[in-house]
Amino acid sequence: MGLAVSLYSTVTFEPNQSKLTITDCPQRYQNADNLIYKAFVKACQFLNQPVPKVKISVDNQIPMSRGLGSSAFCIVAGLKGANAWFNEPLSQTQLLDLATEMEGHPDNVSPAIYGKLGVSFIDSDKNVQTVHFDVSDKLHFVAMIPNYAVSTEQARKILPTEMSYKDAIYQVSHAVALSKALEDGNLSLIKSAIIDRMHEPFRQQLIPDYQKAKNICENSHGVMYISGSGSTMMAITDNKASAQEIFEDIKKDFPDWEVLQLNVDNVGATVEVTQEVE
Repeated sequence: MGLAVSLYSTVTFEPNQSKLTITDCPQRYQNADNLIYKAFVKACQFLNQPVPKVKISVDNQIPMSRGLGSSAFCIVAGLKGANAWFNEPLSQTQLLDLATEMEGHPDNVSPAIYGKLGVSFIDSDKNVQTVHFDVSDKLHFVAMIPNYAVSTEQARKILPTEMSYKDAIYQVSHAVALSKALEDGNLSLIKSAIIDRMHEPFRQQLIPDYQKAKNICENSHGVMYISGSGSTMMAITDNKASAQEIFEDIKKDFPDWEVLQLNVDNVGATVEVTQEVE
């Protein structure tokens, strides 16, 4: 399950005199190993097109290594940039397949492409299947982004390698109920259905302030979950006043954190062509 929220970054692709120029991102990413450029190249190769000389400018608002899908943003931006360069020959389905190949799973790239709440899996023929759910506009989201990262490797390593049938049944039934609860904006059901036995009890150990943040959310009648592998935590409320209260209390208790009030994005990544490539 992946949810698209209103946290946006912009990438600009322009014709260039040299093979590659990347600006407005840390120096260590200004080379051919940049994930945006690698996705751009992958799409060119898939289309049997020569990789153009390109200047890539990055205006990134998505914190890295915080469980907010920064790698999905890079991959989808690169693929859609190349697709636009060659006049949009790729369908959304093809973009999702290519993005999943790069990311390794469709969980994050599907919402980045389509928006909304996406439930995705790879079928027995290795095709990506994704189902989209609307999310009620009654719901408000508060992203609480600590000033420390949780490494994906560490977050994977801390998980057990097996689950019991009992926990698997619990997890599947709760996930299905959660999809409907988000669609209906039923906060009471969200609070019950979002309780996780698969990763959160383990990954919360990697976030020292998890319990304190959770207490703040629950004191304002919200519910909290870990975004991706963390360290970001996301609060859900069904009214603006509670969201504002959580926002203010988190800012007060954790002044070094970034705190954002967000909505669900229903559109996914968009492209604007301001100059046709000759």
